[in-house]
Amino acid sequence: MVSAAYGGFPGAVGVSRLTVYDWPTIEGLPGGGTPHLHLTCSEGYVVTAGRGAVQTLTASEYRETPLEPGTVAWFTPGTIHRLVNDSGLEITVVMQNSGLPEAGDAVLTLPPDRLVDGDTYAEAVRIPSDDPEAEQVRIARARRDLATARFLELREAFESGDPEPLAAFQQAAAELVRPRLDDWERRWRDGAHAASEATRSQLDALRGKDQGHLSGARVTATGPTARGRFGMCGRLDVYPGI
Repeated sequence: MVSAAYGGFPGAVGVSRLTVYDWPTIEGLPGGGTPHLHLTCSEGYVVTAGRGAVQTLTASEYRETPLEPGTVAWFTPGTIHRLVNDSGLEITVVMQNSGLPEAGDAVLTLPPDRLVDGDTYAEAVRIPSDDPEAEQVRIARARRDLATARFLELREAFESGDPEPLAAFQQAAAELVRPRLDDWERRWRDGAHAASEATRSQLDALRGKDQGHLSGARVTATGPTARGRFGMCGRLDVYPGI
């Protein structure tokens, strides 16, 4: 008898459509997103249009991965990543642990004085949804440029053989999210853990010659519930709750 049920998106991942910002960057690149890392979520890209790259910084290496239509790229938690938009870069983003990124599982590479506590950080990254679009653009671009400047400093230090600034940023990011961990665990249990447990239960049922869960099959379809939202890396069409 199948004891677990899960009806969410496969693997409890989150999906969004991303058009990467085409605002020129502070060091003169054609466009790009806001550098950040995730604490508990792997992230994947399926490139659907345009060209660019993803710049990544970890404790072991700095890397630049070219992106073009058909490329599938992904990285694990702790990877600082920054999208570069050379021309019309559009991506379908797949996020592990659907719901966690929206619950704060992302920390921008802001200067240390913006990472001292949750309230300070929240104010530094806030883009008021009721502001005129031109003001939202100004705030999003300024936020991106501030995070990019710190990312370039972290990269320069790392490539010069000094890992301490990167380690300090990782520690500050971890301290910022600690108050959220109980909520994150609940979301994980309701999502990714439940999806895995449903598979385990189905395997057990099939071994016991019980295929009853097949009679409960169903189909779900949805469209974006928000379009063009200002995200970290670009304008987002979002599909929450899948």
